[in-house]
Amino acid sequence: MLQITKELKAAYPGGWIGAILLKNIEVSKTGEKVLKKMTEDFEDRLRYKYKDFSHVELTLLEPIKSYIYYYKRFKKTYHVLLQLESLIFKKKSIPNVIPLVVIMFMAELKNLLLTAGHDIHSIAPPIRVGLSTGKEKYTLLNGTEKELVAGDMMMTDREGIISSIIYGPDDRTQITKFTRDVLYTVYAPPGIEEKLLREHLKDIHCFLQIVVPDVQLEGIEVYPL
Repeated sequence: MLQITKELKAAYPGGWIGAILLKNIEVSKTGEKVLKKMTEDFEDRLRYKYKDFSHVELTLLEPIKSYIYYYKRFKKTYHVLLQLESLIFKKKSIPNVIPLVVIMFMAELKNLLLTAGHDIHSIAPPIRVGLSTGKEKYTLLNGTEKELVAGDMMMTDREGIISSIIYGPDDRTQITKFTRDVLYTVYAPPGIEEKLLREHLKDIHCFLQIVVPDVQLEGIEVYPL
């Protein structure tokens, strides 16, 4: 599903890129109710799991530790850690948005792996995973244009950038309420185990299968850097 550039492999040996393609997704009213209950139960379990953790203790957990190391290179903060802390310390909930995005958020918070979702029909293949030079620009989900920082991991198709670690997914290929076939991709910097990445991709499939029993799994791929 993805092509990995030699520049990326040279820059981040020991890292991984994951992808899962799922099709035939039609979330029914029943599925929405199932997801709502599933999300509430998931949040309760997560709060219980981390109830005795401090901020410092969370930063020492893998894969959070490896992401923090990566983000510090760019003077940024790993936003999945911020989302986790918001949920467990401030009692915030996962946003009630498009089901395919909610499921992605759940998997991210369970496994703490950075994930992006795309409507596969908005992508112009091939998808290449490479290293930014700092001159590339793309439009983010919020509609603002960003210039990439040099040395970041990024994904592109024939029409441009579809995501980067530091700034996230683009607006052109984003998941919408009309998305029926979705590609989830995962960036895993060096220090993260392949096993966790594979479990994360399987979790995405399992979560979605609970909500949409007849979802079709088209493929799971994990690429070494």
